[in-house]
Amino acid sequence: MGPLLDVAALDARMKAGQRTVLLDVRWQLGDPHGREHYLEEHLPGAVFVDLATELAAPAQPEHGRHPLPTAEQFQASARRWGICDGDIVVAYDDSGNLAAARVWWMLRNAGFPGVYLLDGGLAAWRGAGLPVQRGNVEARPGNVTLGDGAMPAIDAATAGSWAGTGVLLDARAGERYRGEFEPVDPRAGHIPGAVSAPTTENVDASGRFLPADELRRRFTTLGISGDAPVAVYCGSGVTAAHEVAALEMAGIAAALYPGSFSEWSNNPSLPVVTGSEPR
Repeated sequence: MGPLLDVAALDARMKAGQRTVLLDVRWQLGDPHGREHYLEEHLPGAVFVDLATELAAPAQPEHGRHPLPTAEQFQASARRWGICDGDIVVAYDDSGNLAAARVWWMLRNAGFPGVYLLDGGLAAWRGAGLPVQRGNVEARPGNVTLGDGAMPAIDAATAGSWAGTGVLLDARAGERYRGEFEPVDPRAGHIPGAVSAPTTENVDASGRFLPADELRRRFTTLGISGDAPVAVYCGSGVTAAHEVAALEMAGIAAALYPGSFSEWSNNPSLPVVTGSEPR
């Protein structure tokens, strides 16, 4: 089935009374008001997920702006959201799933297979004329048991040598990759050897993922042949998860560098290069 569920399929599940846990992950870089947006409108029954406190540990220079929480902390959050073993979970946001992909990757990494992204997110739901809800939703606590390490991930040392044998994708905006603009991290540029692959190019103007064949063509033009291993990073490990989902849709397995450039650029011993070329 892949990482996605479309609006029609989710609506059918809900109308049929099939148990579905909805997670609203409203977050964007520079917009700290995700909860307020959620309270104004969200899918019926959706629980708000706070990316900064539930999908990340406190920022640390040596681990980046959004370090992964411990497995125990994440399991406690997932239970607060009402997730039980065997559930189907659908995550969404209002920014093309750039934030929601974080919880998708984390649940998959925790060994939970039944998690999907709502293709097109809140905008697609509204566009279909389906109802929304105001206010907060408190879920009945769940009993899910989560693990760790089910998805491939790399650290800074591995990221630094990855381009020697594989393809390292930088999922940030092109101007940040080139070092023309850096709003949050201490140094501008990219990891040597990384190829620019902005996450925003995985979706169309409506925020829906491109068809699998188009994604496959896109990644082929970036040098991914299917033979060399692939890894992805972004600013803090959030939107890179979106790229991992897009790669999976294209039939390509990819590792995530959770610390990403926020970790890398905080270490003065690690090199950073600028410009449009990988090196």
